[in-house]
Parts: sequence; structure tokens; C-alpha cells
Amino acid sequence: MQLFSSMEWQDAVDILVVAFIIYRIILLIRGTRTVQILLGFAVLGAAYFFSRWTDLLTLNWLLNHFLDYLILVILILFQDDIRKGLAQVGTQPRWWASRRYLEPEVIEEVVAASSILAERRLGALIVLERETGLRDVVERGVALDASVSRELIQTIFVPQSPVHDGAMIISRGRIVAAGCVLPLSTSTSLRKTFGTRHRAALGLSERSDAVVVVISEERGKVSIAWHGRLYEDMTPLDLRGFLHEALQLSKRGSGRAEVKTEQEDEKPSDGGPS
Repeated sequence: MQLFSSMEWQDAVDILVVAFIIYRIILLIRGTRTVQILLGFAVLGAAYFFSRWTDLLTLNWLLNHFLDYLILVILILFQDDIRKGLAQVGTQPRWWASRRYLEPEVIEEVVAASSILAERRLGALIVLERETGLRDVVERGVALDASVSRELIQTIFVPQSPVHDGAMIISRGRIVAAGCVLPLSTSTSLRKTFGTRHRAALGLSERSDAVVVVISEERGKVSIAWHGRLYEDMTPLDLRGFLHEALQLSKRGSGRAEVKTEQEDEKPSDGGPS
């Protein structure tokens, strides 16, 4: 009781802020390989204290010199997670205003094009930029500056197109690039029936707040990768509702249809065709 009586309001705020930061870090690394890396660091730390307690001089010397470079090792191993965390801090929702990322007409063209591509079993990756800038991704593709239309989207992803294997980027209502190479996800929860195309969509969604529409040429199905999760087997109605909500086209939103995915129920191995 004496401990609590001596606490001031600054101490309570300090504890709450630290607890919130730890909670956000746990949410950020949950389900990723970062957890295993942290467990490895915990084992090394336990070994260090054990070597000091038991006077294992050689082991203690090795671990002591390793820990001297701990900050550098953390920066190298967790660069993706650190970049993602900082990006999320810099793109917190603006509660006082509704942000319009894309006009409804653009969404309709994307939905129509996705339905046609899925029906024809033509694989595609369509990236819809939100708050996080994708300049580094755009620079790895073929620069464009074109209006969004279902005809142009289909033309980009036909097998005869030289850029059909890459991703198309839509930013501020314009197609800004095509044939872009996306970073691949290292998640182990992705089903092995999914291949490079879905893993690339998931990878970009893990590193940014972009919405990625991915169309499988094998199954003729439309999925969405967003915030590191994959929403499978979207109907045109599901896709339209999802995009309207994710891209904040209205203050109240249009309501996203509930989509249950097998990814949420199991964690199979990876690999396989897209």
C-alpha cells in the first residue's frame, strides 16, 4: 500500500505508455519469425548469466563480445519489422477527418476488371496505394501515368504483355506503374496451394497499408491481401464492399462482407503455384 500511496500521476501515465508500447510490439511480431528470433536471444541471455554464475570463462567471453554488438544485430535482423512499425506510427488514422484515397469510379473499374480476369483465369496483382508511399516499388517497374479503366487493366495482364508477371500500382486515382516486383512474405501460415503471386501480395501488405488485389490464374479466384492477412474467394460484391471500406470512401463506410478463409483455421506449409 505504501508503494501505491507514493505514486504520482506521472508514474501511472509512464506505466500505461510502456504497457501500450509493449502491447503494440507483441501485436506487430505475433505470428512472424520474429518470435523465434526473440526466443533465440532469450536463450543466449540465459546462457550468458549461466556462464557468469558457473565461471565458464570462455563461454562468457564469447557471449560478452556478442552482446557488445547486440544493437547492430537487432537492427540487421529486425529491419523489416522496425520499418513496418515506424511506418504504422507515421500513418495513424486521422480521427477528425475521413480520407478519400480513391474515387468510387476507380473502384468500380478495378472490380469489373478483376471479375473479367478471374473469369478468364488470367493472373494479376493490383496494388491500391493508401497512406504509405510506394515509390520504392514503383521505381522497380515500368512507369505509367494513365487513367484507370477495365480495358487497360486487362491489357496489362494478358500473357502477351511484357509486364503481366509484375504488379500494377494505382496511386491517387492513376495507374502509375506496371510490372513492379513486390517483396515476398516469409509467413508460414500461407497455404502451400498458394505460390509467388499470393506471397508477393501478402509481403507488400505486411510492409505497407496498401490494399493488394490478387487473382489466381490456377483457380480463377480473387483474393485481397491487407495488413498482413489474406482474404480469399472474394465475389464482386465482397470485393466492392471491402475496397470501399478499406479505402475510406465514406465516413460511415459501406460495410465489408464477412469472408472466412482457410488461412485462419490452419497453418500449413508454403509453396505451390499461384
